[in-house]
Amino acid sequence: MVSNPATIATFAAVFATLSVAHTVGDHWVQTSVQSAKKGQHDRNPGQSSRTGRLACTRHVVGLTLTKALLLALATFVLDLPLTVAGVTVGLGLDAASHWWADRRSSLAWLAKITGRSEFYTLGTGAHPFHPVTAKGEPAGHLGTGAYALDQAFHTFFLFLAALVIAAL
Repeated sequence: MVSNPATIATFAAVFATLSVAHTVGDHWVQTSVQSAKKGQHDRNPGQSSRTGRLACTRHVVGLTLTKALLLALATFVLDLPLTVAGVTVGLGLDAASHWWADRRSSLAWLAKITGRSEFYTLGTGAHPFHPVTAKGEPAGHLGTGAYALDQAFHTFFLFLAALVIAAL
């Protein structure tokens, strides 16, 4: 166990930086096309799956560059004692986990095997109690269960990445 105050402070600074960078990268840097197509899979063998994989890869590259840039800024301003190995392994772990979850079917599978399928569909027409207006039309809402689970998954891996980056 680490009891070094400098390592603990580094972890806190790295986690805060990655959290901010994640929000910026996932919501401002990601394009609408990447968001719409990153979950495409083969229905017919051919282009749709390739399109989805490429869209997801482009999103994760932009997201990881955003995290690297903000982490470099924080490192410069705060004089954080980071290593190339720690940053490479930490951001690599985060990028791989982000790509896996953002292909969508994998996160839906994880929700299913953990008994969270009903929550995953919250806010969509697939949910048994989906939001509707008094006229029975789809009602506006602030998000979906899939989005909440997606962001919680990413935050967990940001935590692990920050641990790796601070510890190596």
